[in-house]
Amino acid sequence: MEESTAFLIERHRQNDPAAFEKLVGRYHSLVFGVCMRFMRHRQDAEDMTQETFSRLARYLSRWDSKRPIEPWLVTIAGNRCRTVLSRHRHEVATGVPVEPAADRVQEKIAADSLREEVRLALASQPANHRQAFELFHEQSMSYAEIANQLGCPLGTAKTWVHRARVAIMDQLLQREVVVAAKSLVAAEVKR
Repeated sequence: MEESTAFLIERHRQNDPAAFEKLVGRYHSLVFGVCMRFMRHRQDAEDMTQETFSRLARYLSRWDSKRPIEPWLVTIAGNRCRTVLSRHRHEVATGVPVEPAADRVQEKIAADSLREEVRLALASQPANHRQAFELFHEQSMSYAEIANQLGCPLGTAKTWVHRARVAIMDQLLQREVVVAAKSLVAAEVKR
């Protein structure tokens, strides 16, 4: 017969390590799912899942056994993920590392997050703009090669790459993925 969550927590409070292992096993997929939705990267989600259970172990004595534990776990997981993502945004905006020991993790999260945001912004572009942008930035083709590949004039290839770049930047600014002065954006648009 499966032990209740309240029973396992009570055993954990009495220093039974097997009880906490059973709790982790029971709720791991729930917590990991929440973290994966926030972090969008498996390793980062695993790190946040581990941190969530670490917090749970630390504060389990505060849990009211009359209430379900799932909403509390989801809240802890969401808060941990938001904190890491917020620190990352602060670091990107100010250029000042928040936690020097976590620089590599933060950089990886930033790169993965930015890559995903650019991919989403690019997906909303017209097909010819998207293709021109990908050929230029991902395959390092020259404008002449892009024009030849897409069967369009050289000036059109340049325009498509430029329009995709501007539209992607606008979307990243609107979603607050990047922060930039309006004069920098205006300068980019004039190019």
